[in-house]
Amino acid sequence: MKRTWKSISVLLVVMLVTALMAACSDSSGGSSKVSVGIVLPTKDEPRWVQDEQRFKDALSDSKYTTEILFSQGSSAKEKENVETLLNKGIEVLIITPHDGAAAASAVEAAKKEGVTVISYDRLITNTDAVDYYVTFDSVAVGAAQGQYLIDNSEGKDVPLYLYAGASSDNNAFLFFEGAWSVLQPKISDGTFKIANSSEAEKLKDKAELTRDEMGKILGQVTTNWDPNEAKNKAQTHLTAAGADLKGDVAVLAPNDGTARSIADVFGTDGDISSFLVTGQDAEKASIQYVIDGKQSMTVFKDVRTLVKDAMGIAVEILDGKTPETTGAYDNGNKEVKAKQTDVIVVDQENVKKELIDSEYYEASEFTGL
Repeated sequence: MKRTWKSISVLLVVMLVTALMAACSDSSGGSSKVSVGIVLPTKDEPRWVQDEQRFKDALSDSKYTTEILFSQGSSAKEKENVETLLNKGIEVLIITPHDGAAAASAVEAAKKEGVTVISYDRLITNTDAVDYYVTFDSVAVGAAQGQYLIDNSEGKDVPLYLYAGASSDNNAFLFFEGAWSVLQPKISDGTFKIANSSEAEKLKDKAELTRDEMGKILGQVTTNWDPNEAKNKAQTHLTAAGADLKGDVAVLAPNDGTARSIADVFGTDGDISSFLVTGQDAEKASIQYVIDGKQSMTVFKDVRTLVKDAMGIAVEILDGKTPETTGAYDNGNKEVKAKQTDVIVVDQENVKKELIDSEYYEASEFTGL
């Protein structure tokens, strides 16, 4: 009898432990199951931190769940983030690549797991593992920057300083392509003279540049999206520039972070009479610079719309529907279906209307409005 009770006791303990382990497994698996995985490039730029909150808000009333991870400027960390999300059972991956080409292996791993891949704001290149691309019209962004310099410059032989984003970012090429498309005729006819790129000077009479030709120019004027690198390059260029490349100048800066750094350098050079400087992203600090007259313009890309578009596609996929698209982009391997969002040029004249009245920012966040 004792042996029987002992056997039953052991059996009950085993059953209890097994049940507890199963419950723990179900609990962790159930709680960690994620519908949409999102990988953003860095927490060090305000733009991506804002996106993080907007993505969270976009699914707050949904039956679907999301987890957002940051790659902190590392392709290795980016791949690790994707693997983490795959282990949580995601069905859709929204990813902004740190390096468009390097991200290919990460999304190919996702594709093998049957996950739908949405390239967000930056295109992942040289792979067929990208299903959709949600983007602002990047060529239009560059064209708007270039056109602003044309519309607000006076006279001939205006020194033109060119700067670009990171060569690892496909968007940097698209921005530059757009800017070059409108600036080149004005460089060729003598309205502008290139101040800081021998490669651009060689190609000044060529309306359309190949990727390789653009790459050579970007190699000379890249900021790598780094404000400190932009500052150092601007200082180097102004130190080397003669009097004929100073006075009233125009500056193509690729985004707001680099624009502020470049503006600070040009603003402290006694031989610069005035300067126009472009930007993009409508960062708070740059809006204050625009109000104060330190930065000429920024291209406002309403991230609320972009997040809404990306999440809209994700939810349609999860619901078993086919998302609507508005165009396509060649990523070097396939034509990726795209949903494009319009952009708006913001300067002192319309900053209140576009950014305060639209409730993107609050007036209390700025001085001098």
